[in-house]
Amino acid sequence: MARILWINPVGSDAYDAPIGAELRAEAAPGTRVDVCSLPGDGPCHLEWTALEAVVAGPTMGVIRWAAERGDYDAAVIGCFYDPFLRAARQLSGQMAVTAPAEACLHVASVIGERISILVGRKTWIPEMHENVLKYGFGDRVASFRVLGMNVEDFQTDPEFTQQRIITEAEAAVEEDRADVVVLGCTLEFGFYREVQRKTGAPVVDPITAPLRYAEFLATLGADHGWRTSRAGGYRSVAPRELSWIPVVEPNLHADPR
Repeated sequence: MARILWINPVGSDAYDAPIGAELRAEAAPGTRVDVCSLPGDGPCHLEWTALEAVVAGPTMGVIRWAAERGDYDAAVIGCFYDPFLRAARQLSGQMAVTAPAEACLHVASVIGERISILVGRKTWIPEMHENVLKYGFGDRVASFRVLGMNVEDFQTDPEFTQQRIITEAEAAVEEDRADVVVLGCTLEFGFYREVQRKTGAPVVDPITAPLRYAEFLATLGADHGWRTSRAGGYRSVAPRELSWIPVVEPNLHADPR
């Protein structure tokens, strides 16, 4: 049985419960999923890259908290910008860490050849494109398509959001020749099955894919000892430096099962 921690790296717990319910419905049998957000006041989303700087320290503190508890097999930093992923792995101990863009791109790359990523605003594209290149998928991405929506819009009117996603996903397949679509914000959750039905192409959900990828990484660690390497850039932070990264206990919504 895998135990996964989903971290919403924001100062609001507004989406912890609905994301938790969705993740538990999609998880493998036996997987337990806890969902948390950062304590105290803070940004409700990371739509601007500058807001990432605000939540960097608390997010690292939560990673340290989870690693030192020792009861999580994997954690997901739940933002499609994949913030602080390298840093988190330097603090993660035996716990695997992934994030949505990394997971979604890896999944998409083995079920299709040309990937289209659906984002809320065009201002999101530069940072996401940097990650596409860093992860080695630059020649696999057919397009970024813009929905014209803010992060907080996605779950406000689900019917409108779903239609916007369907429209852009169909255009990605027909015009950009994409054969797999990735939803490029974690708050675009809950729509992928209907969009797949409409487009006839796989649509990779931004919370389900990283959850299943985290389960996979947890299994690799447990069965084969294939955990985050400490031989290179993921070398663990030296104990004498950990005072700079205080433990932060998050707002935790534990799996009730």
